[in-house]
Amino acid sequence: MELKPVRQHKRTVNVMSEGEVAVKYEPFKEIVIMEKEYFANADEIARFASIIAGGKAAGLYWAEGVIFLYFPLPASTEVTAKMLVEKGRVYWTFLGYSFMPKYQSVIETREKMIVPVVDMTSNAVIKKVAVWLKEQK
Repeated sequence: MELKPVRQHKRTVNVMSEGEVAVKYEPFKEIVIMEKEYFANADEIARFASIIAGGKAAGLYWAEGVIFLYFPLPASTEVTAKMLVEKGRVYWTFLGYSFMPKYQSVIETREKMIVPVVDMTSNAVIKKVAVWLKEQK
């Protein structure tokens, strides 16, 4: 990719030629979990997800026999943005999890709440979190 000098208002700036875009994959280097809660079974975490969503649609993630949900700390402050950009670190303020050996696309609780479950096995970062969670209990 070549940058070409362009004059703009008494100064020269380098710009990419039209159509040139750099694409780079750079996964997180670290996830800091500030609080975690183990739920006895998939029904309990599904119930929790439904309640905290205030009756709106809520979903759970599944990988490596672990079902979970998390709440990231938004990168809207200077400190969290700096940690993300400079160190590849993100913060999850809460992570709830349980074990569910076999993937199911939905969980229906005894109260008839239906909670979708997304299979995230193909995501290396989520998989790594799931493996870590299995070691915690």
